[in-house]
Amino acid sequence: MTLIGMLHHREDPRKVAKAYTYSVVAKAEGVEFFYFTPGKVDIENQKIKGKYYENGVWLDKEYPFPDAIYNASYPLSENAERIVDYLSERIPFTSHSIGDKLGVHNRIMKGKDFKQYLIPTVKLTNSKEILELINLYPKVIMKPVSGHQGVGILFIEKLDDGHFKINELGKTLIYKKQELLNKVLHKIQEQDYIAQKFISSQMKSGNVYDFRLHVQKNRKGKWVITTIYPRIGPLGSITSNLSGGGYTAYLDEFLQKEFHIDWFNMKRLLEHFSLSFPNHFESLYDGIAFDELGIDVGIDENQKLWLFEVNWRPGAPVIFNRELDVAINTIHYATYLATHNKDFHSKKSLRENK
Repeated sequence: MTLIGMLHHREDPRKVAKAYTYSVVAKAEGVEFFYFTPGKVDIENQKIKGKYYENGVWLDKEYPFPDAIYNASYPLSENAERIVDYLSERIPFTSHSIGDKLGVHNRIMKGKDFKQYLIPTVKLTNSKEILELINLYPKVIMKPVSGHQGVGILFIEKLDDGHFKINELGKTLIYKKQELLNKVLHKIQEQDYIAQKFISSQMKSGNVYDFRLHVQKNRKGKWVITTIYPRIGPLGSITSNLSGGGYTAYLDEFLQKEFHIDWFNMKRLLEHFSLSFPNHFESLYDGIAFDELGIDVGIDENQKLWLFEVNWRPGAPVIFNRELDVAINTIHYATYLATHNKDFHSKKSLRENK
């Protein structure tokens, strides 16, 4: 029986909501599953003190090293990182980092096939660069290179009188040129930022929106669509993140309302992008395989698709009850990795013994 371990930094699996879901799915799929933390790994004896779910409680049990590991979180200490590195060199992990926003942008640009979907982007090394970009595009957006959930984003618009309107966290203020430069300088001294042309992806109501394309690998190691859904920001917001007060809707109904007779073509465009982009994107990472991506795209007033962001740990969409679908795909893919790894080592052993 295939043995899969779920690696997380929290000691208590009861505090990790999805641990239960993955345990139940694994049992239904005939896979042995346990939960563990880096501190429970005995490298010397190649054992792990893990926990398994049975009759409503998590019970302790010692396990051999698993056939595959679903690495569900980051290590939080140097020792934990050392242990995770040791395991990842010997056991297939499901998840791998794609890097920060700028690195992702540069890879796609270099890959060429999807560069037409990229938004014009610069890394800000000094405050005056923002003025150069605003001269090209009257509306720009600043994002932290390593940011997430819309934190730290600034929307900047140049006004006819030479002033600048800045929207940050839904609050709008008017700045003079020097005030803008001081603001930008303060931001880029705190952390790395990129600036982009602002792409207007707005509903008829004026709300900003984007689409989350959630894709995963299946039991055959092939990309499949888990779900596609719109994320709609509240009026006045510059982002559509659900964590920032945004909301969602059913895809077909949303497309029919916003695109009328073109709605089905837009749906096909989103579905085609969902499956074609991950295959190309993965090819840009020299042999690294990804298990799951959250791809955020927008549609402008000319119905052109733009790539906003790629996320490697998008998490299960809390709406539409798709958590179970995400867990099923993850267990299937982990099983695929485990089987593939066994086949690889078996063939390697045969070659070495010839």
